[in-house]
Amino acid sequence: MSVPRILTATALGLAAVVALAGCASGPAAAPTESAKASTVTVEDNNGEHTISTPPASVVATDNRTFQTLADWGIPVKAAAVSLMPETVSYVKDKSIIDLGTHMEPDLESVVAVAPDLIVNGQRFTQHHDKLAALVPDATILELDPRDGQPFDAELKRQVTVLGEVFGKEKEAKKLVDDFDKAVDRAKKAYDGSGVMAVTTSGGKIGYLAPKVGRTLGPVFDILGLKPALSVEGADDNHKGDDISVEAIAASNPSWILVMDRDAVFAKDDASYVQAADILEKNQALASVTAIQQKHVVYMPTDTYLNEGIQTYTTFLNSFADALEKSAKKS
Repeated sequence: MSVPRILTATALGLAAVVALAGCASGPAAAPTESAKASTVTVEDNNGEHTISTPPASVVATDNRTFQTLADWGIPVKAAAVSLMPETVSYVKDKSIIDLGTHMEPDLESVVAVAPDLIVNGQRFTQHHDKLAALVPDATILELDPRDGQPFDAELKRQVTVLGEVFGKEKEAKKLVDDFDKAVDRAKKAYDGSGVMAVTTSGGKIGYLAPKVGRTLGPVFDILGLKPALSVEGADDNHKGDDISVEAIAASNPSWILVMDRDAVFAKDDASYVQAADILEKNQALASVTAIQQKHVVYMPTDTYLNEGIQTYTTFLNSFADALEKSAKKS
């Protein structure tokens, strides 16, 4: 995402000689670590699991971990390919059975690949019980960020556990280290000025509240950002809460953080309007400090379908770049 070697007659003969020599010299050597069957015990959102490693048949249905599994070269038999951005290499692998989207999933195809591990989560969390009924012998691993837990710690937990399962501990540690460095950079560069987070979709602007707002809400807690505006009753709707441009202008944020929800679908949507056009070309926002000083920072274009630790690391570094650049001008 091992190909048996074909032994020649010469190789087989040599193997026989070596085997006989081994018998003559004493007890057979113990099998190497790689030859031993092994297991790893990990804990996810639903409890403790003991998993045989490496997993023989993997199914992937969690948007937040697609990139991690793909970057690590983990073979998957079936996955929610329809929910993957083109930045995830699995979309080019025609051998992977596409399970469709969470709205109309082809769960029956999961049975066909006889998985021993399903990495499930985010949009597909709702299908946990159906998957468990269809493939009762499979381990269903769910590592979604848990409510009430620090979001940054949850992102790190996610890749750390996957690293243990797939023998990629070093790679997982690097992801965590890179994320921590990005957080530290942004924290050090932040000057305490007012920040607003928004999402754009269908040409409209949605407000993303600190803490609870989709994708960017947790960044306020992670970095200790000062909200330019507080809205009562805000939720985690993927299109954000309704907000007028007048309310944005009145709050006059020094920084605007943006998730362009539609960017990942841009090539298939003739009506797509870039977030930059919606915000930076809006005359009603022309006097806003963030617009005037070009303090508008955008999340990666594939964010809506890729909300894993790598996406946050990229964004936090972009924010740190902008903060540091602004500080040099002051």
